[in-house]
Amino acid sequence: MRTATITRATAETDITVNINLDGTGTYDNQTGVGFFDHMLDQLSRHALIDMTICAKGDLHIDDHHTVEDVGIALGQALTEALDDKRGIRRYGSCHLAMDDAQVRCALDLSARPYLICNLDLPFGKIGTFDTELVREFFQALSTHGGITLHIDKLHGFNAHHITEAAFKSVARALREAIETDPRKADAIPSTKGSL
Repeated sequence: MRTATITRATAETDITVNINLDGTGTYDNQTGVGFFDHMLDQLSRHALIDMTICAKGDLHIDDHHTVEDVGIALGQALTEALDDKRGIRRYGSCHLAMDDAQVRCALDLSARPYLICNLDLPFGKIGTFDTELVREFFQALSTHGGITLHIDKLHGFNAHHITEAAFKSVARALREAIETDPRKADAIPSTKGSL
């Protein structure tokens, strides 16, 4: 079973993440940040990763530490659950449309974190959620998950639609990358022999 549980406790947040990479996309995400929970639910559902996240953070200050630290813990959980990455496809991509928005994601589970995030969100807030935290989440996920992650907005004017399309696009690309390659189920997907 490709599963992991990560607990991260700091002076700013207390987070537990449970994932199952071979799930059906069931989720129970409770961070205290409503819009972020909605995005995490999309990530779980469209990646087919079972995901339970419980986070208590210093929301009286703002949402920043909670969102970033969830990204850190989720990235660490992905790294642990993937183990040596034997048999995975490694690469994934998705062009995803949502109403006015179209977002493209390409990723590589390379163990070489790198983020390109060109979403150009048109407003500073979605409800009470700071849109700058979208990039913060993906930066933390990329860094601690060892993911080369490229996310680009091709079209869009509604910040909610763009953000949701980004999370869904990342989810679909991640689903493809973590799947077992039936032609190379026993091999590390690299000529180096390790990732």
